[in-house]
Amino acid sequence: MADNYLEKQYEAYEARKAAWEKERKYGKKPSPAKRPKTEEKSKGSEESSKRSEASLP
Repeated sequence: MADNYLEKQYEAYEARKAAWEKERKYGKKPSPAKRPKTEEKSKGSEESSKRSEASLP
């Protein structure tokens, strides 16, 4: 059972760990938070200004 079982398992572990660390170091960077579209904002302000104009006598 010995047959270098532990050594083989440890080598496999080290290989997985190295791959994980490499991915972590050089992996895909998170994208910055996306800002809301300005079109949506301007639509809302246009609608509210139209409403206020309509309510004026």
